[in-house]
Amino acid sequence: MLDDRQNLSMNSSLPQTMDNAPLCYEFFNGSCPKLDYPLFLKVPLYIIFGFVVILTVLGNLFVIITIFHFKQLHMPTNYFVLSLAVTDLLLGGFLMPPGLVQSVETCWYFGSLFCKIYNSVSIMLCTASILNLSFISIDRYFAVCQPLLYQTKITPFVTLIMISICWSVSIIVGFGIIFLELNILGIEEFYYDNFVCEGACVLLQSAVSSTASSFLSFYLPGIVMLCIYMKIFRVAQKQAKSIQDSKSKNMQSSLSKEEKKATKTLAVVLGVFLSLWLPFFFCNVINPFIGYSVPPVLIDALVWVGYMNSTFNPIVYAFFYKWFRKAFRMMLSGQIFQPGSSRTNLFSH
Repeated sequence: MLDDRQNLSMNSSLPQTMDNAPLCYEFFNGSCPKLDYPLFLKVPLYIIFGFVVILTVLGNLFVIITIFHFKQLHMPTNYFVLSLAVTDLLLGGFLMPPGLVQSVETCWYFGSLFCKIYNSVSIMLCTASILNLSFISIDRYFAVCQPLLYQTKITPFVTLIMISICWSVSIIVGFGIIFLELNILGIEEFYYDNFVCEGACVLLQSAVSSTASSFLSFYLPGIVMLCIYMKIFRVAQKQAKSIQDSKSKNMQSSLSKEEKKATKTLAVVLGVFLSLWLPFFFCNVINPFIGYSVPPVLIDALVWVGYMNSTFNPIVYAFFYKWFRKAFRMMLSGQIFQPGSSRTNLFSH
């Protein structure tokens, strides 16, 4: 994923042409120009972004604690959810705070080495988050469409292999692109001439890099998820029709309710995923082909919209279900500290 936080435009890296513009480092030669927002705008931005950070960290931390604590949740499906929650927790705790400062102050104050690490982890975590969603959809496919084969196909060992693949690919893509400078391959001179100055942390990508990384981190997993969910929806429709043709009204009523819940869940999952990440990745691909003319403020906003997926994941994949809400109430009331609470039956009414 490209965290294309372009808080500098092509011309903004040329401070000698902007003598009266504020600088990131006032007394440092070669400092980047700074877009100095007024205080009445900075304060609301810090509050809003700060709330998103807190919500992301607490929401995913709750999911992690819940799955670790309750033994009933120790199953392959929830291991995927746990991996997703760890990914999103790291995104909220590691990426969002520096990104918050950079977005509001329009300068990078954390050094060039941490900038590389930050951009690498950004690509890694966003890729891992999306790949985790893809593996969850595969898990759901076997659970809904092949229930008799589910326990033999999705074993704890297979789950571990899938999660390992997710993180391995994400680490290789994230750190490989940045530290090997594959993102600027072929445009090195253009990058150093126009985007490098003190106080900048710009992740620029060439046309080949942006297309390849976007395809691997978004479009391919997105297509896989879409195909799997369409298959699940068709199978569910056939099951519903079969039930309607049966003579058991009780069974029809019961399964129709479950069918509506499953359909609603899939719609929310797919809708949130596509709506939050698609705008950014669309701009990410076209930006190199139009001379990097997409406004940096717009790209920064789209990055945060994409980050919001990590904020909503605990809601979509966890709080949507009654047993997670029950675990949440137990946590708030302190019942999880009572002896034997880890063996509580969360699925009972």
